[in-house]
Amino acid sequence: MYNVMNCIIVDDEPLAREAMKLLIEEAECLQLVGSFNSAATASDFMEQHVVDLVFLDIQMPGITGIEFARTISKRTLVIFTTAYTEYALDSYEVDAIDYLIKPVEAERFQKAVEKAQSYHSLLLQEEKEAIETIVAAEYFLSLIHISEPTRPRLI
Repeated sequence: MYNVMNCIIVDDEPLAREAMKLLIEEAECLQLVGSFNSAATASDFMEQHVVDLVFLDIQMPGITGIEFARTISKRTLVIFTTAYTEYALDSYEVDAIDYLIKPVEAERFQKAVEKAQSYHSLLLQEEKEAIETIVAAEYFLSLIHISEPTRPRLI
């Protein structure tokens, strides 16, 4: 059983966005919630919506993919999609899940998604385990456990 991840595509090339969209549609564990031609428009969207995974190009006008990855939440996973192999080492600095070279092959894409899904499941487990707190009141300590994490979801 897997958790469906909300994902977006950020790439300045329309054909690359379309190719990635077709791959995402084949993956049952992914729900495409947005496709953007710049990091700035993706950032605006991410302020209002839950995004679990970003398929991110590196070479874009304005803010590069590496710069953008540094600004997003550590809870949002990143898979770089680029035509340039020379940025692979930089992707480790921003804790990218994977690094796909364009044109992205379906098998390689699936392997990257499986890695993201595994990591996402670990993050969800961490969230569930972290929802406990100790409250001190009138000389007593109480452990409060919240059974379900309250995380906004895109409807």
